[in-house]
Amino acid sequence: MIYISNRDGATLGYSANSGVEHIIRAGYAFKDLNQNNQLDDYEDWRLPVEERAEDLASKMSKEQIAGLMLYSSHQSINSSELTEAQTSYIVNDNLRHVLITSVKSPETAAQWTNNAQALAEGLGLGIPLNNSSDPRHGSDASAEYNAGAGGDISMWPESIGLAASFDPELVEKFGDIASEEYRALGISTALSPQIDIATDPRWYRFPGTFGEDPKLSADLARAYADGFQTSKDEDEIENAWGYNSVNTMAKHWPGGGSGEGGRDAHYPFGKYAVYPGNNFDEHLVPFLDGAFDLQGGTDSVAAIMPYYTISWDQDPKYGENVGNAYSKYMIDDLLRQKYSFDGVVTTDWGITGDIGYEIEDMENFGYGSSWGVEHLSVPERFYKVIMNGVDQFGGVDESDDILKAYELGVEEHGEELMRARFEESAVRLLKNVFQVGLFENPYLDVAETSEVVGNPEFMQAGFDAQLQSIVMLKNKENVLPLQAEGSDQLTAYVPERWYPPVKSRFGGGVTPGYYEVPFNMEVVEQYFNVTTNPDEADFALVGIMSPDGGLGYSVEDRKEGGNGYLPISLQYSEYTADYARAESVAGGHPTEDFTNRTYKDKTVTAANTQDLDLVLETKAQMDDKPVIVSVQTNNPFVIGEFEDHADAILTNFGVQDQALLEIVSGNVEPSGLLPFQMPADMKTVEEQFEDVPHDMEVHVDSEGNVYDFTFGLNWDGVINDERVEKYSQ
Repeated sequence: MIYISNRDGATLGYSANSGVEHIIRAGYAFKDLNQNNQLDDYEDWRLPVEERAEDLASKMSKEQIAGLMLYSSHQSINSSELTEAQTSYIVNDNLRHVLITSVKSPETAAQWTNNAQALAEGLGLGIPLNNSSDPRHGSDASAEYNAGAGGDISMWPESIGLAASFDPELVEKFGDIASEEYRALGISTALSPQIDIATDPRWYRFPGTFGEDPKLSADLARAYADGFQTSKDEDEIENAWGYNSVNTMAKHWPGGGSGEGGRDAHYPFGKYAVYPGNNFDEHLVPFLDGAFDLQGGTDSVAAIMPYYTISWDQDPKYGENVGNAYSKYMIDDLLRQKYSFDGVVTTDWGITGDIGYEIEDMENFGYGSSWGVEHLSVPERFYKVIMNGVDQFGGVDESDDILKAYELGVEEHGEELMRARFEESAVRLLKNVFQVGLFENPYLDVAETSEVVGNPEFMQAGFDAQLQSIVMLKNKENVLPLQAEGSDQLTAYVPERWYPPVKSRFGGGVTPGYYEVPFNMEVVEQYFNVTTNPDEADFALVGIMSPDGGLGYSVEDRKEGGNGYLPISLQYSEYTADYARAESVAGGHPTEDFTNRTYKDKTVTAANTQDLDLVLETKAQMDDKPVIVSVQTNNPFVIGEFEDHADAILTNFGVQDQALLEIVSGNVEPSGLLPFQMPADMKTVEEQFEDVPHDMEVHVDSEGNVYDFTFGLNWDGVINDERVEKYSQ
């Protein structure tokens, strides 16, 4: 790589092999990206970002703009060299937005980025790649803190765990650290935060949200985006954007947390979001009061992703019941016009593809998700989305159908209008590349990447956040913290847990079930003696997961004469949906000859019902000795099935075992609060409205504590601090 430093200006970086060189004008150096030996406006780093983007968009062919509108399928980086497919879509389809999933190592990611950027730099106008990532900072429960330090990336709780801290400053700190690690990996756009208010407790995407409360979600959305997007001092380019910034893409407009029956819209059986409580507007609060109202200087999130869902009967103007990206009302009328969002709008992945037409396809994620427009041709789907004001298509590697959509527009509106519409999207997309400094230097120092990603300071911050995210729900007779008399260590009995078979959501087959101790015993032994005999133990430490009640559909039920729809259970034991609605709010699909998706009176059992058995059996084995239950929690659940058989209960949202044991041992006092209600039973789950928060009867435990939103315990009892006062109103 060749680097050129400008006094009081940008540092340039370009590849010696790309054909690009620098030119000198007025004593400053600029990259000659289109290799014409002239200083074009888009190459002039002294000009405002908007002006540069408009100049470059005007120079682009429709084929180049179509490539800019592509967002790649998921790319795993296992080598520093590009695959043939990656090279093809960069060279032949002008693709410049890559979604990176797993990487072999930070160093491999950096080397791959440099190779990919050098390839793109030498093509046409020299537009760099804008690589992106879904959230990648989750914790490895079994890893020791010290073993993680200096590792692949810092480890933090899930978003719902960050919400349990009720601390916007912590979330902003996460964004600030994560942005440094992202940029060191060559990632300049975050496909996050997920700010749907999770108003139905059964939704399987619940743990990726900030919970059910709109105010808390808005505050954390704002903090998250400020942390990721804000650059300061010498890193700033313009309006707090700069070389340390990562564009954030808030999702999912206008909110995806109200799927009927808790089902999810990745699948055709979950394609309808319903509003029986007439509460559509409250789902916009995290966007309007959070993502669009930043305080760090960048003003708004850079991008928005609509969800797959059909927001059922929420279009009063055109009367369309179509997926949100296909809805002119949701995108053009609301997002663009009423709420004046002028950033990038990117579809969720695969919405333009054809659906499957076999019964089995109802359970297979991977087909297209063109909900409500299945009758349109693929180019017609692209065209409809583009004309709504959407800029980019997730999961699309080739530009042929975008160009066909362009021609459909020319036939209807003429070349001038369609050219202007394409340039409008190009300007939005290019601004996100300019404002993070990629045109000046998209290259990484591999050694620096190694030092930044997962460094000890960042690991410590993540571990501290894990500690703040753990919620103590029960502490009968102050059994916690566990403290031995004198110098002797207490002895723990840790029973094995049954890990049930898991069917991959992405068609990867079934992982067989197995028995295993649910904790890293090397970590446990740092705090307590360990025995396999309950009679020898001072206490039991039981690790379980919240109930896995399914996704709400069964092909087998359909083949046996049912409609295929099942309840999603939030309890461990067998559940019959006696209180479900007899007529679904929404329904209909090309492979169904009915519209009533009710599951009333049907019965399911959670896949991990043995977790309930484990707690009950352990309590019987321990007699009157304490049983401490740790629940890795994905969704709210019916805790009353085992609560009175546990002496202490800790709920966590993706933390390392060491964080849990720091609290059990008393080294750290618990401080987390419930970011949702814990239901009393499945009757209240069925009778709550999918679109309304805080509308369930909640569990009251054997100690008289009420497991409502903002509830949590510390060593002194129920927490009642400024966080509770602020958010419990």
